[in-house]
Amino acid sequence: MPDAETFRCIKCRSTVDTLAFGTTQRNHCNQCLWSRHVDNFPGDRKAACGGPMEPLAVFVAPDGEWMLIHRCKSCGVLHENRIAGDDNLMVLMAIAARPLANPPVPLEYLP
Repeated sequence: MPDAETFRCIKCRSTVDTLAFGTTQRNHCNQCLWSRHVDNFPGDRKAACGGPMEPLAVFVAPDGEWMLIHRCKSCGVLHENRIAGDDNLMVLMAIAARPLANPPVPLEYLP
């Protein structure tokens, strides 16, 4: 039964613990890394949309922390999210490798 310290993933339906190492306002699933559009600003829980947010990419912040980029499938807003200590490493690495697997330009045109 979900409570204040858990939620059900909008995509894979896993039960997710909000109290993971490395995050204080978790709203993404540690298994599939999908999220729900619940915040206008990190932790405010004031977004009216509530749509599913697809994990698009990862980037490394200037302090070395890995971040996820999510896009809402309902309204198109982009948000960044901190990686949590129990996030699925294989899914995270698959997202990070997407640009290498599907480059934005054909490789035959690169020198």
